Amino acid sequence: MSMEFDDIAIGKRLFVGEGTPFSLGIGPAEIRGSAYIEGPLVLGSAPLFPFVSAATMIGPVTNSESPAPIIPGTIALFNRSPYSLSVVGDAAVFDNLTVNGQIEVGTNVIAQGEVIARVLGGQHILSLKKNFDIPHPSKADWRLRHTCPEGPSNDVYIRGRVTGENHINLPSYWKNFVDTTSITVNLTPVGAHQDVIIKRIDEKKIHLQSKGNMPIDCYYHIFAERKDGEKLISEYPGKTPEDYPGNNDEYSVVGYNYDKRR
Repeated sequence: MSMEFDDIAIGKRLFVGEGTPFSLGIGPAEIRGSAYIEGPLVLGSAPLFPFVSAATMIGPVTNSESPAPIIPGTIALFNRSPYSLSVVGDAAVFDNLTVNGQIEVGTNVIAQGEVIARVLGGQHILSLKKNFDIPHPSKADWRLRHTCPEGPSNDVYIRGRVTGENHINLPSYWKNFVDTTSITVNLTPVGAHQDVIIKRIDEKKIHLQSKGNMPIDCYYHIFAERKDGEKLISEYPGKTPEDYPGNNDEYSVVGYNYDKRR
């Protein structure tokens, strides 16, 4: 049976299906203007969904009376027509988000964990440097740009100052994280020449020795190469990063896997 209505006014809640939507309140605590639809629910172009793919399936707008507006003061990114979904305000996704196309962001991408990108094939423009650019912390209307250190090996480092000790403790996780034979140490004495030397290195400590066993006070900078994976092949024949002769799954290349510029 098909029924047609004009405007329908619902004073409190639209409820379609079974179950109890506790999040919307129960009885006198029901949230005015709320709705519960068991689903599946299709909005927009219904023929685009030949099978049930989600609780809510949203296609492009098919109503010619609802053109997508141009939003004054926004960048062109937000002025396309039509969008299938438009949200004003924050949006939350509590589980995975799968996107077949690209994600475009007007300001920042903030992640609590790692941001990992994998792209195969295609033509890309490589970025020559990896850097960040932020508002200057102490000069108004200035900016601060730093670039990442680069080298021919997958290194990690620690730095600090040792005072009154004859050793430097290495992070406990370095034992299974770095190749201990690759460790290098730079020392800078503070206040006076102490003739500090590296006596020996093990997986837990850098053992130091000074002339005449005088008290040690120095800055240190320690590098080591990661061993959780293959060694970096810094030079190889090829036209794109796709030609890398090692395991490309271990790497995310700026300008190729992400941050593409045209």
